[in-house]
Amino acid sequence: MQSILRNPLGSPFTLGISNAAAFGAAFSVMVLGTGATHTLVGDAVTISNPYVTTAVAFGFSLFVTAVILAFSRFRGVTPEVMILVGVAMSSLFTAGTMFLQYFADDTQLASIVFWTFGDVSRASWSELALITVVVVVSIIYFTLNRWKYNAIDAGDETAKGLGVNVDRVRGRGMICSSLVTATIVAFLGVIGFIGLICPHMTRRIIGDDHRFLITGSIVMGSLLLLCADTAARVIIQPYQLPVAVLTSFLGAPTFIYLILKERRI
Repeated sequence: MQSILRNPLGSPFTLGISNAAAFGAAFSVMVLGTGATHTLVGDAVTISNPYVTTAVAFGFSLFVTAVILAFSRFRGVTPEVMILVGVAMSSLFTAGTMFLQYFADDTQLASIVFWTFGDVSRASWSELALITVVVVVSIIYFTLNRWKYNAIDAGDETAKGLGVNVDRVRGRGMICSSLVTATIVAFLGVIGFIGLICPHMTRRIIGDDHRFLITGSIVMGSLLLLCADTAARVIIQPYQLPVAVLTSFLGAPTFIYLILKERRI
């Protein structure tokens, strides 16, 4: 997503796509009845129809994607402005989620709040299978287009001169990213900043070449999430923190650092 938009601050979380997907999933569970909420013994939310839940979450994330792509076409739009648009989208859908929570009963309220804390331990095997299919297909798509992303990194005009349809590549890439985000958020909740931190960590090690950057970011993201989840399980035993708590602790200072770095540039 950072390469597609040429925005080093871009990620599903900072651009509001994750919050839109979370609202869509909560709307599907509470209003459309695609899941059940219950007391916090085990999982807080049981999703009975993962396909509808994913589709609704994907629909709302696509709306934010369309807004982001529309703003990216404006001349003079800086990375900071794009992030402010993402903040506005996040606020909008966070308000929507709060609206749903206001009309929920006590059990629904506690369940939805607990569920929106991103955690990797709550998905069932069938949900993991769906997540795996979407992620693998997306990895294949991004890998096949790695040369086009290298061209876009050199600038839109350069990429067009090399025969790359920039608008098509950018639009399809954002849709694919939104689908991955919606699928994961629908079942695991919002796990912020992984998509922001890992590409930058990988670039420092192997550079900007997407032939290696895509695979490296996947490995780096997996390792970071694994380490964060392990720490969340043992850091305050016998309690287990949602993994999103630790990723946010890591991501917030990194985000501030990147903003300051962009201002210096």
